[in-house]
Amino acid sequence: MAFSIITACKNCGTKNRIPAAHLTDMGRCGSCKGALSPVDEPIEVDSAAAFDEIVSSSKAPVLVDFWAEWCGPCRMAAPTVHALAHELSGRAVVLKVDTEALQDLALRYNIQSIPNFIVFRGGHPAFQRAGLASQGEMRRWITLEP
Repeated sequence: MAFSIITACKNCGTKNRIPAAHLTDMGRCGSCKGALSPVDEPIEVDSAAAFDEIVSSSKAPVLVDFWAEWCGPCRMAAPTVHALAHELSGRAVVLKVDTEALQDLALRYNIQSIPNFIVFRGGHPAFQRAGLASQGEMRRWITLEP
């Protein structure tokens, strides 16, 4: 089954399914036809298949935060990552990948220290950096052209 997220309409409360290719698009509620905003928070990916579908189908840049629960710096970066997802809603997708749960993805991208951030454009890695960064620095990674 294709990846999608479920979001509730702010007007009527109806749950709507948003496919991976439309995470940065404005949508319409299937029930009341009210506006559905683009995703504005980090998406916690639970499988490599979901990760691959989002990264390959996104029309906008995708920032991936590779992290782990036990990692103090990762916990410190989380509020910044969340704020950036809200700020760049409709212009970028932000994913979180738990390196403990999805070790195959960590291996695929040679993640040796966390937090580790990769920006994908057109389904391919365009930038990678380990360590804490400010919201402004992360924004530059995403908004700069390759």
